[in-house]
Amino acid sequence: MNELRTSITVGMVALLAGLSLAPSIFAQAPTPRDRASQGPQVVSPEVSSDRHITFRIYAPNADKLKLGAGDIPSKGLRTEMTKATNGIWELTIGPIDAGAYRYNFNLDGVTVVDPRNAATSESNNNVWSLVNVPGSDFMDTRDVPHGAVASVTYYSTTLKRFRRMHVYTPPGYELGNGKFPAFYLLHGAGDSDEAWSSVGRAGLILDNLIAAKKAKPMVVVMPAGHTRSFFGFGRREGGSTNAAAARPPLDEFGPDFLTDIVPCVEKHYRVYTDRQHRAIAGLSMGGGQTLEMAISNPDKFAYVGVFSSGLFGAFPGNRNGAPVPATDPKWEERHLAGLDNAKSKKGLKLLWFSTGTDDFLLETSRKSVDLLKKHGFNPVYVESTGGHTWINWRNYLNEFTPQLFR
Repeated sequence: MNELRTSITVGMVALLAGLSLAPSIFAQAPTPRDRASQGPQVVSPEVSSDRHITFRIYAPNADKLKLGAGDIPSKGLRTEMTKATNGIWELTIGPIDAGAYRYNFNLDGVTVVDPRNAATSESNNNVWSLVNVPGSDFMDTRDVPHGAVASVTYYSTTLKRFRRMHVYTPPGYELGNGKFPAFYLLHGAGDSDEAWSSVGRAGLILDNLIAAKKAKPMVVVMPAGHTRSFFGFGRREGGSTNAAAARPPLDEFGPDFLTDIVPCVEKHYRVYTDRQHRAIAGLSMGGGQTLEMAISNPDKFAYVGVFSSGLFGAFPGNRNGAPVPATDPKWEERHLAGLDNAKSKKGLKLLWFSTGTDDFLLETSRKSVDLLKKHGFNPVYVESTGGHTWINWRNYLNEFTPQLFR
């Protein structure tokens, strides 16, 4: 018994000693010196009630720092920031129209995201920081029923590898058994399948439209329009641009879209599979892909939207004031079967174009509309203000979607 008491006493002493040490081991507060070595606390970005945005970054050893934010009006691609004596660089801009904006910092020639901002938006081969300026009824997060945006992995039998797409399902989808129309929404050059959900705010736009009964509940599919990790049209990895090495992205994306993406959606989601319940739209590169898909497959889509886009390379143009010949002068000839298909025109409920008057693709859009009219189509063409930016593309989505499946 004495031995038992002794072992219990020793054990209790050891336990109490361990407990007394625990706070010093696991919960030590940083010393003033530790806190000082981390630098001053930085809040970035900070959005004020009058729609000004202040960007900050702690970089005491940097010599030059710039904000990169191409979509923010009047800021251009690079705007110099000012350094304070405490090592914090700062820039305030505004007032800025409500909306989501991508940005990054260029620190002595090296591009970095904002280390104090967890919100990001993906491009094809990089990531941006993201700031939202509230104040828009159609794309703000509001107290309405919300749908869900899922990141979906599928296997492309066409490309022999796994691919990703984002899929929006409307509020209450997971609770019911009914079917929904399907809207395929394509991104632009250099972007990814995630872009329409983050900077494009597609899920929130749909939530608000459906809640206001301005749009039908629908499944929105946002696939990856690039099939390679490089940027641009027809470039191989490694940057080769010569004719022998070029690979037009439509050559790979089109078969992947028709053979793998659409069947995958129609197998795993409760969507209708007929033409009258399918829509397709895209911005810039995605608009070109949309036209190619819709004209080459006239039995697939009853609603077609083209945002800041047209028939790329089908017409002569200019670049920096110099004339540029059409890269595909026989586009019209190659697509005559689709262009002159009377049955396909009869089933086409909506062919909708919109481009900004400051957009570098304005003439391409106009010429594309004229060519389609020449072949008996009846496109709706709307010219907005502004240029080739997400400011317009979110507006176009908000204007186009209520016209679907009526």
